[in-house]
Amino acid sequence: MGHTSLDKIIALQNKPANIRNLCILAHVDHGKTTLADCLVASNGIISSRLAGKLRYLDSREDEQIRGITMKSSAISLHYSVGGEDYLINLIDSPGHVDFSSEVSTAVRLCDGAIVIVDAVEGVCPQTQAVLRQAWLENIRPVLVINKIDRLIGELKLTSQEAYTHLQKILEQVNAVTGSLFTSKVLEERAEKDSEVREAGGGDNGEQVYDWSAGLEESDDSDLYFSPDQGNVVFASAIDGWGFSIHQFAHMYSQKMGIRSEVLLKTLWGDFYLNAKAKKIMKGAQSKGKKPLFVQLVLDNIWSLYDAVVLKRDKEKVEKVMSSLGVKVAARDSRHSDPRVLLSAICSQWLPVSQAVLTTCVCSYGNVSATRR
Repeated sequence: MGHTSLDKIIALQNKPANIRNLCILAHVDHGKTTLADCLVASNGIISSRLAGKLRYLDSREDEQIRGITMKSSAISLHYSVGGEDYLINLIDSPGHVDFSSEVSTAVRLCDGAIVIVDAVEGVCPQTQAVLRQAWLENIRPVLVINKIDRLIGELKLTSQEAYTHLQKILEQVNAVTGSLFTSKVLEERAEKDSEVREAGGGDNGEQVYDWSAGLEESDDSDLYFSPDQGNVVFASAIDGWGFSIHQFAHMYSQKMGIRSEVLLKTLWGDFYLNAKAKKIMKGAQSKGKKPLFVQLVLDNIWSLYDAVVLKRDKEKVEKVMSSLGVKVAARDSRHSDPRVLLSAICSQWLPVSQAVLTTCVCSYGNVSATRR
């Protein structure tokens, strides 16, 4: 790291509003340490080539040998977005249930969490546990659905099937959040009722308890994960790419001349593009149309994997690269492993570190300053 960055980091220590303390939480093997490598590589501390292989924050020998994180470790990163500089203190926590005390310590130090879910495995026991810990400590998580490459390479899903699959994963995660919210409201109700009873209220000490009372008036809309809310990132950390729909909304609003606010609301959900009317319409499913997310987002990623990894079609790869405005070093394009070329393209087109850090910086606003 150059001196300027070090000076910058020291200067940023004095601007609490621009400091974010983030921990990475997930079930074991869902890709925390690989994602941490990508974020560390964005600061030039390790090369992006080594991201995912080095396990940089697994600094103990036993962690490297076993290939799992056992102790939480932290690193400070400098990140710029929208002309503002931020200092991000990143903590990689263990996903293995044996080390859960390490996770609760990490969570207490943070004002934001990156919760990672494997796109194939979905919500696992530790995912529920870390969501609960983030909830109890009142920190707002960003969801990263990782390993989307497995949907292409292993499960061989079409882009449409993958979209349905991703929707189910989001529902699973939100079901956990919903049950945490419900139990909190019910606990608060029970506490109020016992206070009333102690104060001599209630009918002869007997009371008919309405379990649903209090749930309707409690607003929980901002607690859930939804791509249009800007708290979901889709990624394949191992291949170096990740995005939030904000990026695609911005990209396509320039290309198609549709306002990005409109695209933000319609890029995820039951919307499709009516090319003739030049309008975005609702009801993709009932009309058998491709949802916007499939047409404008997933299809591009699927065709990239198809050209680079599955077919190794040189001409098609050249076409894709020129349309994305990406240039790749000759040694990457000639490499015997097509994944090297793939991650060289993806890390320029949709760098995962940019998607995750921008989402975290923007979605936490000034949470850090207020919690301190």
